Amino acid sequence: MSPRPSLLAVTLPLALLAGCAHSSDAPRPVAPAPDYVGTTEPMAADAVYFVVTDRYVNGDPSNDQRDQGRDKGAAYFTFDRPTPGAEAEGDNIGYLGGDFRGVLDNAETIRDMGFGAVWITPIVDNPDEAFTGGKPAVKGGFLSDQGKTGYHGYWGTNFYKLDEHLPSPGLDFAGFTKAMRGKQLKVVLDIVANHGSPAYTMPKRQPPYGQLFDRDGRLIADHQNLPPDQLDPANNPLHAFYNTKPGLAELSDTNENNPAVLDYFVGAYAQWIDQGAHAFRVDTIPWLPHGFWKAFADRIRAKQPGFFMFGEAFDYKVEKIAEHTWVENGAYSVLDFPLKEAMGEVFGRQRMGYERIAPKLFLENGPYRDPYALMTFYDNHDMPRLDASDEGFIDAHNFLFTARGIPVIYYGSETGFMRGAPEHAGNRNYYGQARVDAGRNHPIQQAMRRIARVRAATPALQRGLQVNIEMAGDRAAFYRVLQHDGVSQVALVLLNKGDAPAGFAVREMLQPGAWRSALDETRIDVKAGDALLATVPAHGVQVFVLDAPLRDVALRAALDRAAKGAKPRG
Repeated sequence: MSPRPSLLAVTLPLALLAGCAHSSDAPRPVAPAPDYVGTTEPMAADAVYFVVTDRYVNGDPSNDQRDQGRDKGAAYFTFDRPTPGAEAEGDNIGYLGGDFRGVLDNAETIRDMGFGAVWITPIVDNPDEAFTGGKPAVKGGFLSDQGKTGYHGYWGTNFYKLDEHLPSPGLDFAGFTKAMRGKQLKVVLDIVANHGSPAYTMPKRQPPYGQLFDRDGRLIADHQNLPPDQLDPANNPLHAFYNTKPGLAELSDTNENNPAVLDYFVGAYAQWIDQGAHAFRVDTIPWLPHGFWKAFADRIRAKQPGFFMFGEAFDYKVEKIAEHTWVENGAYSVLDFPLKEAMGEVFGRQRMGYERIAPKLFLENGPYRDPYALMTFYDNHDMPRLDASDEGFIDAHNFLFTARGIPVIYYGSETGFMRGAPEHAGNRNYYGQARVDAGRNHPIQQAMRRIARVRAATPALQRGLQVNIEMAGDRAAFYRVLQHDGVSQVALVLLNKGDAPAGFAVREMLQPGAWRSALDETRIDVKAGDALLATVPAHGVQVFVLDAPLRDVALRAALDRAAKGAKPRG
């Protein structure tokens, strides 16, 4: 559908026609309304709820595999292994039972909070024993995996096979994605291609650690408990999948120069698309070169045009993570780490001002291909959870669900769960059904539900260009504007993270008209030259919406700059 012409675009040519003589009676063509849109990415409509599946809810105890590895001794069993030194925090390096059923049973709660998608950790088959190599996993340990299991899913041994801890009778991955779609939730699948399971330093070989199997269950790669520099890919075909230089920790590091590696992962992940995966989150995307990911993206999108993928480049340097978004590198989105860094400063215990956030948005002259389709977040499973007060979480959510980007919330953050806790000290603790149920009455969750639902109902907050009016101290005010494909909408966002109510008087680039509050449905009629006056409560938000074609000349000029500067690369 073509965009509706603005009132200015219609009336101005008619006025000129009425006042001038013409040699022809043929009417002059009416110029279409300008197109103002931050992103046309469909995924931008859906805020994302991220769960470490094993740690969310145990919906089906029959798939817990509680005796797995136990017959070999205490070093091998996989279920419920408290992290040494972190027992008091409840940290655990074993499986704890979360599964597809636990997520599906709470789909309505997730949807009710305002989410349109759920990101789950990898589903592929992982080893059936605890790892005996590496450094001991202890409280606060980093890249220390001894005694740890593959509960997180990132230690794949067969990327074509579903891990046995996740499904229930009648609820395999295809059944899960279909059931989630029935609850109006898309499934984002976490994928890994740069490594498999830990592969060496074991006192004694532990198959399938360091091994890979194909779709038919045949062994196609084996590290054989050898350090990388002792692999012999030229003479041993089972070594050809792996690099001979060290990778991350003791993980089996895949050889990006072997075409069979790309074929293997394209085939595996195409299978999960066929079974209903709606998008991919790409783990550790910088560990493989751009050429690999470009070829991967081309082949995946040849099968599924427009398939959305976002990468994890754990780097706060914008010039590094932006490269992954460029067309020549596969046109991925990325998790917005530079913005995450600023959000921790602004909404955490430091309570710094919004001026820390403004430059990290890159609304003009930025390096990203599509900054409005970046995944915005403040913490995840690989870093300490946000250390903030309840009010800090509320302020963070008020910003995330109104500013540019696609919000991602880590499970439990709706109640401030394990705030400030790092990995191996509570970051991935088990949440459970009791906490899900109690969370409905938590002040953080109630406030998040309110603003997340506003985003879900307001196209301008999902896909509109952003123009800042004020962003400093405890105050922020900005427009989100969408004029595209028949939709004309301006949203004015007012944020107050202070401890007292704040008054706003907005005149800058303000278009006259009937503005309605998306939060309480009050209406303010603004006449030409007037200001929009509003009081925003402490740690509060207000969103005023104007459903009308854009006519304000100053705002149009600002949007022209934003539209041009936000996308410098094709």
